[in-house]
Amino acid sequence: MAKINVKSNNQTSIVRDEDGLSTVEYVIILFLIAIIGIAAWKKFGNSVSSKVEGASGDVAGL
Repeated sequence: MAKINVKSNNQTSIVRDEDGLSTVEYVIILFLIAIIGIAAWKKFGNSVSSKVEGASGDVAGL
């Protein structure tokens, strides 16, 4: 009697398929960049806004 191989070729190819990994890595990097951007905006947003308003007033005074 012959043994039946339970693993099919599709299962092993899915395990070794690395095409989806790059997409997941890009999503994680994008998520981290967004979090860093939001944190920087919360920390420096008011300061930058007040400096831009001050510079706008100086330019308008010229």
